[in-house]
Amino acid sequence: MQCIGCLDCRRGERERERERERERDIVASEMTETIVLRAVTLTHVRYRKGDDLGHALAWASLLPVFIGLGGFVTHFIFRRELQAFFFGLGLIVSEIINQVIKDFVQELRPSTCEALEMCDSNGWPSSHSQYMCFFAVYCTLLSVLKLHFADEFRQAFTALLPWPFAITVMYSRVYLGYHTTAQVIAGGCLGLVLGAAWYFFINILVAPWFPVIENTYLCWYLRIKDSSHIPDVIGYEYMNSRAARMDLDAQKRGKISND
Repeated sequence: MQCIGCLDCRRGERERERERERERDIVASEMTETIVLRAVTLTHVRYRKGDDLGHALAWASLLPVFIGLGGFVTHFIFRRELQAFFFGLGLIVSEIINQVIKDFVQELRPSTCEALEMCDSNGWPSSHSQYMCFFAVYCTLLSVLKLHFADEFRQAFTALLPWPFAITVMYSRVYLGYHTTAQVIAGGCLGLVLGAAWYFFINILVAPWFPVIENTYLCWYLRIKDSSHIPDVIGYEYMNSRAARMDLDAQKRGKISND
């Protein structure tokens, strides 16, 4: 009788454990239905497994991230130029405008968004295309109209350099299934217009105030400067750096000879 009682106790315990498991499953199911999780899409790029071209284009589509975080942040830390600061500010303004337009138009992405987990965001216009075309047109105008180069080849090379990257990023967004062709073209056109408009706004209306901005306490403290008045900045810095090095070497030789 005691054994039978023990068996009944164990059966009852197992039943209670199963009941608790069912309750946990119900709670988990309810949480899954009510809590919607989203991924940070900054570097969330997918491609078909085994597709080498898709793999390369997935990396290419990250160029806006590399330019923004790697290029502008690094450039500003080591160069601290007002022109670069306002260039980067223009890209931020462009991204804000892109998001406002997307929220207003609310055009869906292509049907491939299910596999890419991107259906919860709008697709028109493409922010990647807009970013790269803004960057490319600003670089070209800056190289042709503002910066000084040692020869025409370097100027032409610098002016044309960003365009292959911009076209590659635009193509990657269609190839990988994140956008339709129309969404990419719309983003590219908007980027061209905004980039050109921002360039002329900064260099016609804001640049004359660069000397005033440069003389503020904040710019003095952070060593933020404007070098646009120097015809060949790279050559100027190179020659001054070599001259300072030669002066330092001469001082060391003089000190050694005096000793």
